Amino acid sequence: MTFDATRLFELLPTVYRLRDGEGVGDQKNALRALIDVIASQVGVLEEDIDQLYDDQFIETCAPWVAPYIGDLIGYRTLYGLTDKIGSPRAEVADTIAFRRRKGTASMLEQLARDVTGWDARVVEFFQLLSTTQYMNHIRSRNVAWVDMRKSGVLARINSAFDSAAHTADVRRIARQRGRFNIPNIGIYLWRINDYEIAGSPAVKLVAAPADRRFLFSPTGANAPLFNHAVAEDTITHIAERANVPQPITRRELWDDVNAFYPSSIAVKLGNTALPASAVSACDLSDFGAGWAYSPTTTALIDPVLGRLSLPPTITVDGNAIDTQDAVVTFHYGFSAEMGGGPYARTKTFTDDITPLINVTSPNTIQSALGLLPGSGAIEIKDNARYAAPAAITAPQGARIELRAADGRRPTVVLGSELVVNLAQDSEVTLNGLLLFGASIRIPASSKRGTLRLRHCTLIPGISLNVDGTPKQPTLPSIVVESDMVTVEIDDSIVGGIRAHEDATVSITSSIVDATDPTGVAYSAIDGVAAGGEVRIVNSTVIGKVHARVLRLVSNSILSARLADADAWTFPVHSERRQDGCVRFSFVPLGSRTPRRYRCQPVNAADALRVQPQFTAERYGAPAYCQLSDRCAVEIRTGADDESEMGAFHDVFAPQRDTNLRVRLDEYLRFGLEAGIFHAS
Repeated sequence: MTFDATRLFELLPTVYRLRDGEGVGDQKNALRALIDVIASQVGVLEEDIDQLYDDQFIETCAPWVAPYIGDLIGYRTLYGLTDKIGSPRAEVADTIAFRRRKGTASMLEQLARDVTGWDARVVEFFQLLSTTQYMNHIRSRNVAWVDMRKSGVLARINSAFDSAAHTADVRRIARQRGRFNIPNIGIYLWRINDYEIAGSPAVKLVAAPADRRFLFSPTGANAPLFNHAVAEDTITHIAERANVPQPITRRELWDDVNAFYPSSIAVKLGNTALPASAVSACDLSDFGAGWAYSPTTTALIDPVLGRLSLPPTITVDGNAIDTQDAVVTFHYGFSAEMGGGPYARTKTFTDDITPLINVTSPNTIQSALGLLPGSGAIEIKDNARYAAPAAITAPQGARIELRAADGRRPTVVLGSELVVNLAQDSEVTLNGLLLFGASIRIPASSKRGTLRLRHCTLIPGISLNVDGTPKQPTLPSIVVESDMVTVEIDDSIVGGIRAHEDATVSITSSIVDATDPTGVAYSAIDGVAAGGEVRIVNSTVIGKVHARVLRLVSNSILSARLADADAWTFPVHSERRQDGCVRFSFVPLGSRTPRRYRCQPVNAADALRVQPQFTAERYGAPAYCQLSDRCAVEIRTGADDESEMGAFHDVFAPQRDTNLRVRLDEYLRFGLEAGIFHAS
């Protein structure tokens, strides 16, 4: 500020300043107080004048000015969906540059990333057309056959990285039917992100010391390994395989181990990290009682199944390393930040709880609980495996939070039921944990308290076989025996829930999976009678539901079905139909619910067509509970804000696609036609 209060006051004649200091009562320093008010307003005026200059440029303008600058150049606003794509500032700044490069592949690719927030690759399909050769312009790549000896080329056919020549396809690409034609541009989008699990103990398949077979996934099941997507260096670069997240194939790892190891996959034996020279790709599928191949001198990794096989010893730098135990770092894929993982969760922490006790392996959760005076937070700092405590007991008025540190997802193995005892007005919060092996039970002796699950996974089916199928599909994940308890489930994945008829359960942005639509997702303790009042928002429920009151079901999918000779009368059943609301959700025909508003299916004629279709229905698959592109549009855009119903509502996939289509109308050159394809 050019003139502060002191400077302005000094500009006054000395006589007035002296008289102002000699005043009596309220009159003393009254002139100085007036000058302070004037100075503050002068400061506001000067700041506004300075901002007027800054507001002429999109890089420095105030947020409210950005739409007006955009309007001057014909910029059209889009859905502001996430922090990554919520501000138009960058896109307005790039508009002129984009228009100068209108229709080029690199510009369209950058545009797709900017307006969707997903990784993208643009393919000009005319480059892949097989053509009759002209001797003055020989195109050696465009031949009407494929060299069968090039397995890498064969593996990429019909993918975003297809390099084989194709004959012309005259069907329209805009309808995702045809692809290879002269005017066609393909835009591939990766909806599944990669997440890193660092320093996780590999799960040994057999406890015998001589057996050196391991699984990367901490659940002890097969799971594909993803590569870590590397950011592109320049805007003119077309995305390559390393720039997008997708499962690593055996062929890719075999052809170039260094491309994925140790950047995406790493193995550590004791304090020794295995170098790439000690690792080989291999098919470790089941073969008889064992796996297809056994190692001799190197570690064998199967990225498709997430398996690791080690010889008795491995020589590194002339030293023989024992392979009894292994610690791995790998990347897994999923559609959203749900169920815990190495993503930002700091905002979900309860910061005002003290004391804070940090836990790292080999310390135990049980010992940390013993240090709590009453209330307190226990934060696990690594991705190790921990034995669950026998019980968590919260005294009256106490608040206890057991959480993973930001960016971590430790595994908690439940050897038996985890009993959560809640005294009057107490709270227990679990945050960012992967739990499996048994149920969480709140006994009938618990008083009026709250159990919160935030960004947690309680594996549906309790535990998994190696092939990913549930070992005990009939057991629920959560059992609430108390009639005074409230259970809150946010951004989590759980199995079936059994709740006392007077308990209260809230489910938000989560998946409740009974492993089959005919299973029981929600009911009373006996699995048949009505469970307590339930609220389901932006969630996917697989299995039958029987509640005393469906207080609110909104933007959700209730995928339920009666089995043959089923004891249930309705797939979804609310005892009190006069209470509650079901809106913008899928509810199967034959259900007994409160009055519905804009739910699907509307009538019996649409029931077969309007069914939820998922890309994958088994927990552990990267596209678990993701709506398939074949799913009816009434479900994919049927939420109250035109997003999809279900657990991935807040991903806003339909709006992202709409953003891209709006921009393609503006930036495609005349005569070109684009198709949008979901690569994952």
